[in-house]
Amino acid sequence: MSMLSVAELAALVPDGAKLVVAKDESGVSMTMAFALMRRGTRGLHLVTVPVSGLQADMLIGAGCVATLETSGITLGEFGPGPCFGRAVKSGAIKLRDATCPAIYAGLQAAQKGIPFMPLRGIIGSDVLANRPDWQVIANPFAEDDPIVVLPAITPDVALFHAPLADRHGNVFIGRQRELMLLAHAARSTLVTAEHIVEGNLLDDEARSGSVIPALYVTAVAHAPRGAWPLAFGDEYPADAAWLTEYVARARSPEGFAQLLAGMTHGADAAGLNQGAHAARLAA
Repeated sequence: MSMLSVAELAALVPDGAKLVVAKDESGVSMTMAFALMRRGTRGLHLVTVPVSGLQADMLIGAGCVATLETSGITLGEFGPGPCFGRAVKSGAIKLRDATCPAIYAGLQAAQKGIPFMPLRGIIGSDVLANRPDWQVIANPFAEDDPIVVLPAITPDVALFHAPLADRHGNVFIGRQRELMLLAHAARSTLVTAEHIVEGNLLDDEARSGSVIPALYVTAVAHAPRGAWPLAFGDEYPADAAWLTEYVARARSPEGFAQLLAGMTHGADAAGLNQGAHAARLAA
């Protein structure tokens, strides 16, 4: 395991990678999203677990994403993702529509090292009709019981933001247990951490059950406020002013391009009075 800078961590995500990211509530590494946009990453197959918001919308708007596998993209109370909606309508990205249980099932198959996972509840849906890679088979243990089988989703890279990591590479995820699934399913796992602690997190019996061992972690970067402008647990709330300004600007390609140009040159992404954040993004 290596302890890297955010820029060094971003360099480990190659163009064309199948990148799996967590939903907003689980720990989104926005600082890594900014870094990927700055380095001009292209051709990503982005898998959201199971939904995403600002992170996916910005990566799509910046041209980083070729294929999106998701059960939904939304900015919640701030409305739909403007870049996502534009890309779907124009055909700029290939959309692989899914359901929340289907994405988890595909990752669980990869976690277990098996080629597919059965799942109920999809037969007869439009989602199944538009996913030729999802197959209906006969249940071999019962008569007249068709069931859907989904191929394993094996990401090249899992990416998320965590509350704590230690210098051994162990990562504490708290109650966000689905992050363990991401780390187990992916070929490599990149983590930004809010805090780096001394000692070994696995030695703390109260925490160890929610620690991803370093065995499953490729590299960690220390990134205080790494989920900003999104909320991160009890650490900090969402930056509502920033998000409101983002939606207003990203509503047009020109507005998003101006926002992206500011970020690329180390300026604050929304042109707001966020000097501390701008300095962090420029670092």
